[in-house]
Amino acid sequence: MSSGDHGHVPVMADRIVELLAPAVTSESPTGEGAVVVDATLGAGGHAELLLRTFSELTVVGIDRDGAARSQAAERLAPFGERASVNAGRYDELARVLAGPVGLDRELTEVDGVLFDLGVSSMQLDQRNRGFAYAVDAPLDMRMNPDDPVTAADILNTYSHGDLARVLSDYGEERFAGRIASAVIAARRDEPFTTSGRLVELLYAAIPAATRRTGGHPAKRTFQALRIEVNGELDSLRAALPAALDALAVGGRVVVMSYQSLEDRIVKREFTKRTRSSSPAGLPVELPGTAPRFSLVTRGAEQASEAEVEANPRSAPARVRAIERIAPDTEGGEQ
Repeated sequence: MSSGDHGHVPVMADRIVELLAPAVTSESPTGEGAVVVDATLGAGGHAELLLRTFSELTVVGIDRDGAARSQAAERLAPFGERASVNAGRYDELARVLAGPVGLDRELTEVDGVLFDLGVSSMQLDQRNRGFAYAVDAPLDMRMNPDDPVTAADILNTYSHGDLARVLSDYGEERFAGRIASAVIAARRDEPFTTSGRLVELLYAAIPAATRRTGGHPAKRTFQALRIEVNGELDSLRAALPAALDALAVGGRVVVMSYQSLEDRIVKREFTKRTRSSSPAGLPVELPGTAPRFSLVTRGAEQASEAEVEANPRSAPARVRAIERIAPDTEGGEQ
């Protein structure tokens, strides 16, 4: 079975494998003894490819979406105990690793962590989830259907200020205030329940000149609502340090993001971890202040033109990778 047989082709799959390979094969070319955490397991496409490429690698998968976990479990079943599927958000990585993850040994550090951020292809394709603005569906957008707040709740209960803040901060929407005013006025007549009505409102609220040149008028608002519903940026800010702290020396974290807000957080954390903590201006670096991580990628890598043509969903992808080159010193800054 190929990685595409479940209907979802993993983005930049070969490059992800290349970036993780040195960490996975540091002890054995088959990945014997190595553990990679797929912190955004989804349908399991990247995990499957890693398990097929490295015949003795173990992959620990984490996902908050029960439907995704079920699909991934079926997809990864042929790999037996080399694959485990665990419930949780990616900022719960430390909790998952501290618990039983189906391994025959205690897991104190890992060789790789993969984050494939944003909404998955599977979630976009499930009309009833409300992630896609191209179809009329309930305004849900929860990655974990057990979470309490939906996109409709946000539209129907947030104040004008809070709604404008969400649209501006998480959607980088120029017309956040205008859209918030239109939502407040419209919900007085009838609460929002479906994406179709919201899309109609956005077409009316955003000036025609912007609609002609700025892409689909709903794109930024839907992104903002999804991020707010799922707490995505706060989760990422918490998850990255946990992943980096869990790495063995020689281990790597690879992050694929799809919009500038995520990529900015990743770049900031990676820059901090690869910078010396010696005070500026000293002629030599103080003991224990050298960086413990090194950048693997120069800037953010993108999909090739051929891949974008074959899989348009890869177009906005940005990949960054970092490697641990030294252990943390006792009581030192990480």
